[in-house]
Amino acid sequence: MNEVILDASALLAFIQQEPGAKHIEEAAKGHVAISTINLAEVVTKLIEGGMSKEEIQSILPALNLTVVPFDEEMAYETANLRASTRTLGLSLGDRACLATARIRKASVLTADKILLRANIGVDIRCIR
Repeated sequence: MNEVILDASALLAFIQQEPGAKHIEEAAKGHVAISTINLAEVVTKLIEGGMSKEEIQSILPALNLTVVPFDEEMAYETANLRASTRTLGLSLGDRACLATARIRKASVLTADKILLRANIGVDIRCIR
């Protein structure tokens, strides 16, 4: 399997052992990555749920997750995706995930079915 980019919903499903977590475990046997934008979403949700930063940092190494810095190229690609995904109502985080995958020529794993409707030339798979 090539590199797989996780969106926030997929990583949260793995951490919280929700339905679909097995797909993330399987992907983790290869190369999985997440953008810093999506990681910030995950950490925010977990902290809001009562986890400490230290607890979160102790969980993530199990995935051997590559954290991809959100740089200028990604910012432009994310903005460029707005026009083609506007009708789907995708958030900045959704578009950041898709932009990361496009730039890195990777697939996306998500728990958010709306992303499946993004016709942007990226392999997008739903874990549920």
